[in-house]
Amino acid sequence: MPRNSEFRVYNYINQSLRDIGWDTRNPSKHDGGEIYTQNEALQHPELKKYLGAKKPENVILVENGIFWAVEAKAEHKEIEQAVEEAKEYAGLINQSKKVKCLFATGVAGNSNETYLVETFFFNAGKWQRVKINDFETTGFIDREQARQIIFSKEANIKDQEIPEELFIAKANTINEILHKGAINKKNRARVIASLLLALVNDEYLRISQDPTTLIEDINARVRALLRKYNKENFAQEIAISLPLSKDNHVKNRKALIDCIQELKNLNIKSAINSGSDILGQFYEIFLKYANDAKEIGIVLTPRHITQFACKALNITEKDYVFDPTCGTGGFLVSALDAIKKNAPNYVNDFKNSHIYGMEQDPEIVALALVNMIFRGDGNSNIYEGNCFDNRFIKSGGNFKKIKNTPDSFDVKNNFITRVLMNPPFALDEEEYTFVEQALSQMAPNGFLFAVVPTSTMTSTSDGRGEITWRNNMLKRHTLKAVVKLSDELFQPNANKGTYGIVIEAWKPHENQKVLWAIMDDGFTMKKAKRLPSENLPSNINLISETIRDFLVFGKKPKDKPRIIQSSEIRFDDILDCGAEAYIDDDIGNNINISSTTSNLFQSLMLQKQRHSK
Repeated sequence: MPRNSEFRVYNYINQSLRDIGWDTRNPSKHDGGEIYTQNEALQHPELKKYLGAKKPENVILVENGIFWAVEAKAEHKEIEQAVEEAKEYAGLINQSKKVKCLFATGVAGNSNETYLVETFFFNAGKWQRVKINDFETTGFIDREQARQIIFSKEANIKDQEIPEELFIAKANTINEILHKGAINKKNRARVIASLLLALVNDEYLRISQDPTTLIEDINARVRALLRKYNKENFAQEIAISLPLSKDNHVKNRKALIDCIQELKNLNIKSAINSGSDILGQFYEIFLKYANDAKEIGIVLTPRHITQFACKALNITEKDYVFDPTCGTGGFLVSALDAIKKNAPNYVNDFKNSHIYGMEQDPEIVALALVNMIFRGDGNSNIYEGNCFDNRFIKSGGNFKKIKNTPDSFDVKNNFITRVLMNPPFALDEEEYTFVEQALSQMAPNGFLFAVVPTSTMTSTSDGRGEITWRNNMLKRHTLKAVVKLSDELFQPNANKGTYGIVIEAWKPHENQKVLWAIMDDGFTMKKAKRLPSENLPSNINLISETIRDFLVFGKKPKDKPRIIQSSEIRFDDILDCGAEAYIDDDIGNNINISSTTSNLFQSLMLQKQRHSK
């Protein structure tokens, strides 16, 4: 078979660097340029002096006087050679007293079998493999990441996330690749899940030229990994299959290869271990194209809200966390991330016996399992099933799932201390029934956080039983906090207004004061996606810290005009439990009719304060 040309690797390197923000122009000819290609490096006097006639594929200008050598080869088997040659080029440059080459990258492969990328950092006389979030990188790193490594002198960068706009762009690219590969809209999330599992233990996935063999190899890897964690029954839910038409087999194979490459370029292992629900975000984007999200009631919870809930409820390593409608595991991912940051020595125990989830869609359960496997939690207690038909209990010192029957309920057997949930909208069951079922499984004095539609807390008629539920709930439990969330929170997938509510289990409400709050999260719509804005103020940290201090330390909330107030519930015929009804400031009620108006108001107030100083 004819040998692939190294020349074909150049386009891959150039495009990959451009995608993550590097200026790929020649620095000798263009202000702001950062990439020398082959002979161009010799235009730099100091590089020419020490490289002589040698020409790396690329030399990257990281910052003034600090460089990065890149060498390319055309076959996977040559990756070690590419790395060693890049290190040799760096060694030559490092003889200089004026400049240094602190990074070396080997690239090997071709578009028909993917590209391997290995990057090393030179520190204290040794080369160290570059990692992000404890995982070796499989793609290039961006400028800020390189500079962070230089500044910290650590080859492992912690707490790194994919920039939101880059992720959205890549997810849309992957969706387009799958579309061209004749992969059905409804199957795209499972394809990504399978590819991720196939890459878990070995990013050097053997790429067969035969489409059938490639898919069989991917599915076999998935089954083997799930079998290791006693979850093999979910393999069929994410198994990849060839298109029925043989005419589509070749382009299907190309789509799988291109997707694997895009995932590697994203340093996907590192990204999934950042605390973000990356799989959930993929699923959300693919659902949008499949027009399925509204039909099946799936509205994925934004990460800043899952983090808000974990902080407000003060999740610790001693808690037992349950999400009865866990979806792809966004709340559970944030809970695990909180323990990683605040109690790292307890992470393994927390993963093994402190996280519980239930989801009735088997394909989504499989995605949640992928999420947890990537976080080292293949034995996770995430189960397929209807949350109304099952419950978790403590029996004989063990925790187990049992069928939910009238005889199975005994609060003494409840062990769940924290519930985090966003019940599905638009289903036959009312949202409050999910909340009630979760409360029934909680230990006394445990805290529940739920995202619910505004009608659950404010309806003026009892046609859906919401007023009756509020009355009955308060006889058994205590309403601790109600937070008005942004009206745009779930756009463009859903337009319902929502509250974040906090309930203390098995403690009658009586005359307790409730913390009422109106949140401005500082996000704005941009290209049909809600993204953080540098120009809009946010009170999300203020509210989460106030709720935490109120719940955990019993600290009386300090009223903040238009944002936070505590007062007793007005027990009348309607029993309105919406935050707006208890925030005294009339302007506060008006400005929160829409988050856009609210954000504008706060921006103007902030500017006024700045000018008055």
